[in-house]
Amino acid sequence: MLNKNIETFLGFDAEYQESSFVVFGAPFDSTTSFRPGTRFASKVMRSESFGLETYSPYQDADLTDYRLFDGGDLELSFGNTERALEQIEQFTAKILDDQKIPCMIGGEHLVTLGAVRAAAKSYPDLHVIQFDAHTDLREDYLDQRLSHATVIRRVWDLLGDNRIYQYGIRSGDRPEFEWAAKQHVFMNKFNFDGLEDTVQELQGKPVYLTIDLDVLDPSVFPGTGTPEAGGVSFMDLLTAILTVSNLNIVACDVNELSPVYDQSGVSTAVACKVVRELTIALNKKL
Repeated sequence: MLNKNIETFLGFDAEYQESSFVVFGAPFDSTTSFRPGTRFASKVMRSESFGLETYSPYQDADLTDYRLFDGGDLELSFGNTERALEQIEQFTAKILDDQKIPCMIGGEHLVTLGAVRAAAKSYPDLHVIQFDAHTDLREDYLDQRLSHATVIRRVWDLLGDNRIYQYGIRSGDRPEFEWAAKQHVFMNKFNFDGLEDTVQELQGKPVYLTIDLDVLDPSVFPGTGTPEAGGVSFMDLLTAILTVSNLNIVACDVNELSPVYDQSGVSTAVACKVVRELTIALNKKL
């Protein structure tokens, strides 16, 4: 018998009703400040994910141990940024309302704002952990308040002081660092030092985890629109993911892969492995 050809991310082939974890793509990069191309990430990652095994030797667990659903890519409005964010918010809210964990694959980092809007409505005490090279704390970028360079400032508009924790930061303009230093957000520069303390502080609280893959050093992950030297290693990032997985993570995203800037495919393979390890880590405790 012939069946429809339906391509999903590796191991995400269960039905929606029976799944507790949902991945979906948000292929949007209309506000990218340097090199566009992240809109292609989720589609390329689905295809390339089959170069990985479903088994993680790091965690001695397998994607097939869990029921996982791939919701496909959203059809986002490229000509209307606010409308695209609304579409992401509505889709995320549906998943949350159904008592499932959404895991969004960007796309540029601005897509996080749509998902956080939904999560903040479901969890008023929401906190955000951000792994990133960039602060993303500008009030505006080229007179635009909605940009991947302003996304965490817009998240702060929603959540307020002492609800955002940044790790791996090594790039931004001086006013961003000065604004953060006034205790609006917690910022740890360059690495994940002190992450265990944050985990202890946030025990029992709902957490949104956003991973901008440019937190990785460009020698590990060159396929991104704004590469920044001095980043962390893959094992550093994996250890950080395993550390925060002990928290009540209610939603998450992985963003800023731009596969066109790494024709070797290595960056895409890294991104897929991050999604695999993140998925297993969060599902092991469900």
